Amino acid sequence: MKVTPWSKTAGSVTPVIRKVLLTAFGVILLTLITGHVVFSMRDAANRIDDNRAIAAAGAALNAFLDRLSGTVTDNAVWDDAYTAEHGDDAASWAYDNWGATSEDYALYDGVIVVAMGGDAISAYLKGKEFSPTDYFGPAFLTQVQQSLDHPDETVSRYYRTDGGPTLAVAQVIQPYKDGNDFKADKTLVLFKFLDNDAIARMAQDYELEDLGVSSEKVSGKLNLPLSASQDKDGFYLVWSSLEPGTKVFKLVAPALMFAVLLLVLFLFAIGATGAAEAKGLRKAAEAARHDATHDSLSGLLNRSGLINQLEQPAGNEDGKAVRVLHLLDLDGFKSVNDTWGHAVGDELIGKVAEKIRSAHPEIAHAARLGGDEFALIQEGGTAPEKIGLIVLDILSRPFSVEGKTVEIGASVGFAIEEEGMKPLELLRRADMALYRAKDLGRGRALGYTHEYDADREQATRLEQQLRLALARGEIRAAFQPLVSASSGRIQGVEALARWSGPDGNVSPEIFIPAAERAGLIAPLGEYMLRKSIQVVRDWNSLDLSVNVSPLQLCDPGFASVVRTILEEEAFEPTRLTLEVTEGVLISNPEQARRSITALKKIGVRFALDDFGCGYASIGTLREFGFDRMKIDRSLVWGIEDKQGGDELLRATISLAAALRIPVTAEGTETSSQLAFLQQAGCDQIQGYVVGRPMSAKELTARLLSMEEAA
Repeated sequence: MKVTPWSKTAGSVTPVIRKVLLTAFGVILLTLITGHVVFSMRDAANRIDDNRAIAAAGAALNAFLDRLSGTVTDNAVWDDAYTAEHGDDAASWAYDNWGATSEDYALYDGVIVVAMGGDAISAYLKGKEFSPTDYFGPAFLTQVQQSLDHPDETVSRYYRTDGGPTLAVAQVIQPYKDGNDFKADKTLVLFKFLDNDAIARMAQDYELEDLGVSSEKVSGKLNLPLSASQDKDGFYLVWSSLEPGTKVFKLVAPALMFAVLLLVLFLFAIGATGAAEAKGLRKAAEAARHDATHDSLSGLLNRSGLINQLEQPAGNEDGKAVRVLHLLDLDGFKSVNDTWGHAVGDELIGKVAEKIRSAHPEIAHAARLGGDEFALIQEGGTAPEKIGLIVLDILSRPFSVEGKTVEIGASVGFAIEEEGMKPLELLRRADMALYRAKDLGRGRALGYTHEYDADREQATRLEQQLRLALARGEIRAAFQPLVSASSGRIQGVEALARWSGPDGNVSPEIFIPAAERAGLIAPLGEYMLRKSIQVVRDWNSLDLSVNVSPLQLCDPGFASVVRTILEEEAFEPTRLTLEVTEGVLISNPEQARRSITALKKIGVRFALDDFGCGYASIGTLREFGFDRMKIDRSLVWGIEDKQGGDELLRATISLAAALRIPVTAEGTETSSQLAFLQQAGCDQIQGYVVGRPMSAKELTARLLSMEEAA
């Protein structure tokens, strides 16, 4: 075959075409593969960032919920709250401690205290009262019931309100130190608006673009329900996808022919972006975790953070687990707030936190449990008593706050951790030691002993017996005559509470404080007043004196209760004298003055009891307008004191005479004491020399015999 030039050309062209086609196919295939890879990576990057954003939004919601839940637990699991909300002044206490704060408080916008059955004891929104059921709807009562069914847990729910999406967290009010032995019948609910400021902080902290809230899912945007359990009828967080993959794709599209290089750059950019976002997310999570376990005012651990630390194993360099929990309660902190205001009180809290945190090298952690209560975790071999005394010494020194010199004190109770002991048991023991330290006069550091449990059980048993005795009417009144010093005639009687318990007679010095601790002093006082009036009522010439507890006098409803009893029993108010001690006039003078003024208007008289054993002054007698002074028995017994006791008593009686205030001498037991008091000008005598405390029957018999003798 003859080969022509064109055939040679054609033959050579075919391989070239084949190569060109193969090259073109390869380029096209490579382009398609590269394009597919680029588009896939773009979409994958978008999905990764969307998942990151959804996780970040979830972390934001969890931080919002954890912060409010932690605040609820700090306030619901609180001995003072449990005692106050089961006392006679629950609504007022709730307003002072929670309601007033809600007016402008970063942690919550409103507070509700709900009794079993759904009745609101106290409900405040931004410091103003409101109806929670009208505001939140029927679902609110369901949430409260769920909280009562699970008292150890917080129960949360989002609501549609005028303020927008509103997170409400509820927990049963319960004592911190009594474990599970409490009555779960009051629920604390705190709620916080998910308003524009909160949304803006979430968007900034968690890199969520155009973050907002919608009542339904928004197409074309990322959506996350505020609560998984309310997905159908709740709210959604809505925000725009950042689409980092798309943004990167637009940058590399013009240079798609450089696929390999761009792929490397793309992968590097995605890896760097993911690492940066993961780092940011970790920081945000760490910040949320810190907020959930620390007190914002002092910077110390909060109650949750303290428990977390106690759950961790303790140890020192020798590997020996030695841990002591100290609980501190500041003395006089309320007076600082009342005198200088909460701004000074808040700064004082910060200064106290700094002092106790560095009080000793063995203090590993410090916490603020709420209000003026603090905790210290000691890890080391120093005697706990020494640590306690060091802390007391530090807190006894004056603080300089905003140019003011502030003096406070403290009481300390501590407990040593035993092997296998749970944090709540350690807390309970330290709290019992603190309670004992305060009970013994404050300014002390005491350690827990097992005797405290026995004492607590005995006190609880006594309170239960007293409650039962009061319900059965087993408390009786005894009457001690008040006799004219000049004529010897019985002018009146003082009613004294007497109780014969299951184990015999119980001294009033024991069961009266027990009644005050158990919240029974008001019903006990009302019972004694009514029973005493019923005995004395028909003896028109006989006046009645009744002791009043400081807790009664500080109750805003006390005057109304007394008026009601006087009206129901048809007893003339001018025949009634209420005896009060000076302590209440110092601790709560304003409320005492209101109660005294209201009752004096209807004719009830007041006597200052135990004058001479404390700090009562002439100013006190004048300021509160007392109708009678009762000299303490210690002054009467001092008549025979060769150190001038007789002159002191004579001067006291002369002082009362100058103020035109009648005087009753308590504890008069001998004829020589009686003669001295008569000569000194005392106008009324009370004591064994003129009459011992007697039953109603014995009193009636004595009065009848006196009438017959007359």
